[in-house]
Parts: sequence; C-alpha cells; structure tokens
Amino acid sequence: MINIIEPRFFEEEKQAIVQILESHKITRGEWTKFFEESFAKYLGVKYAFTVCSGTVALFIALKALKVEGERVIVPAMSFMATIDAVYLAGGIPIVVDVDEYYTMDPNQLEDAVKRYNPKVVIPVHLYGQPADMQAINYLSEKYGFVVLEDAAQAHGAEFFGKKVGSLGHLSAFSFYASKNVPMGEGGVIATNDDKIAKEVKKWIDFGEHPAFNVRITEFQAAIGAIQLKHLDERNRRRREIAKRYSESINSSFIHPTEREGAYHVYHLYTLRHKERDRIISLLKENGIDARVYYSYLLSELRGAEHLPLTNAERFKKEVFSIPVHPYLTEEEVEKIIHSLKAVEVFV
Repeated sequence: MINIIEPRFFEEEKQAIVQILESHKITRGEWTKFFEESFAKYLGVKYAFTVCSGTVALFIALKALKVEGERVIVPAMSFMATIDAVYLAGGIPIVVDVDEYYTMDPNQLEDAVKRYNPKVVIPVHLYGQPADMQAINYLSEKYGFVVLEDAAQAHGAEFFGKKVGSLGHLSAFSFYASKNVPMGEGGVIATNDDKIAKEVKKWIDFGEHPAFNVRITEFQAAIGAIQLKHLDERNRRRREIAKRYSESINSSFIHPTEREGAYHVYHLYTLRHKERDRIISLLKENGIDARVYYSYLLSELRGAEHLPLTNAERFKKEVFSIPVHPYLTEEEVEKIIHSLKAVEVFV
C-alpha cells in the first residue's frame, strides 16, 4: 500500500534521542528551548510556546484571549479540534462557509461579524493552503476582532512572502505524526504580541495563576527541531509532486489551485469528484491509500449556529486526498497518476 501519510526519521534524530537518554535530562531542557527559538525565528515572530498538542495550542490561545461567553467564528471545513477548542475554552462558535480554496470565505465572514460581533476569528489554513489573510486582517482592523490562525496543516506555507502563523495576532500549530513537521504529538502557540504572550505564559507556567502541565519532552523537541531543518526542502518535494498531479490528472477531477500570493505546502493533496467513494474504493484495490478529509462540517459535529454553508455542503460530499508526502518514489507517483486515469473508466 502506498501510504497517504508517512513520517520518516533518520540517523540525526536517532543520535539526538540517544544523547538525550544519556544526558538524563528528558524534559524542560536545551532541546525544548532550541526548538522554540528555532520555530519562532522560522516564522519571524518573537514568541513560540511549545505545548503537548495542536488542540491544546488552540485551547490555551483561546483561554489567553478570554473568550468565555464570547462568540468565535470558525470555518465549516476543518478538523474537529478547531471547534472543540472553542467549546472547551467557554466560547460560542459560529460557523461560516469556505471559498473555492477550502478556507474561510471572507465575504460571508463580514456578514457574520456584523451579525454576531465576535471577539475572535479562527481562519484555518486547510490542507496547507493559506486562507485569505489580507481580507481577514482588513476585516479585523475594521471591526476589531482578534485573528487566531489555525496553522496545524500549514508548516512553511506563505502568503505574499510571509509565513502563515505570523499573519494574525497569534497562531496555533500541531506536530502530530501526520503533519509536515511530525514529532508524534506536540503544538506551538506563536505570536508577536507581548501582551498576548504574557497571557499565554500564565496558562502554561506554574506560579501565580492556575496553569496546566502541557509540556513536551526533550525527545519531541529534538525530533521537531531536526524535522524543521528539513521542512523547506520537503515542502518543495510536496509541491513538485502536486504539480505533477495537477498537470497529469484528467479534468473530470477538480484539483487544488493556489490562491494569488499563496505558497501552498500540500499537507494534503485534495481532489474533488462526484463519484468520490467509488474512486477511493478502486484506488485502495490498487494499493493506493486515499481518504476523506473531512466528511463532516464543524456545524454538524456539535450543533453550532451557522450561516448558509453552500460550498462546504457540496465539497464534503466530493473531497478526497491522495498521497503527496515527500518520500514518494517516482514509480509511486507514476502509479498514482496512472491509477487515477484508469479509475475514470469505471466511474
């Protein structure tokens, strides 16, 4: 089976793990400090706080923003953690539609902002595609809400030359095993804002304020730091594979496109087809892992209030993703392209 996601680790990671074991310093050590500093520098922000998962990163960010009893706008398409973090932090989620790039629709967002007066808006850079941060930040300045980027799937993505995660007031990342920077579990809250950074620290540093133990281990930090070193080259490989797919796949499939100014990092290469389920079955029979991300809308999961979700309702029935990870061989890429061409005969 050609896996849809395949994290890989090499001698450099192995040596780092052995070094940590021999040092007996397995938490709150130099690797954690180094990873936080490296990630902040990579994004071009002042602060990067490590936590134990992307979900916790969103949750802590929302607690720092004091959203209890406040409305928070999220897009219809994302992993469930985006809306769950809002509920867990005491916020009231409002769900809006997505645009043709599968990210938050800025036009409907403005309607929702006028109607609900949210404290926070969470654009999600879904599948590695940056949301329209120019439009969202313009609305933030106009209406005064805070922008919390959910960048869990977009390590290294850029919008007009700036890294996602540095475009809003703060951001949340995940380092789950499937991500472009995989370290098993882990997350980061990033920001340039001194006041926000101070509030975040209150929730993760024990002391005068009740806090959580959400630390990562030195093992995770070392793996993350080493993976980060290779992120750009591996993202380039993802983009090369995505380009091959887009140039080769028949027009009966709707393939992903990049919005103007975007540098898409293809955490997932997501196609659309009305015979999605049949195509997935045929691909799996041919040894190619294909999956649906996501078959639900966030509004459906928890019964959240929402605006009309015309695009998202259609997309959820058609989207499916194929392997695009950087370790695919040329033979595997060709097999995937050939298989997609072949399944069209049967659908």
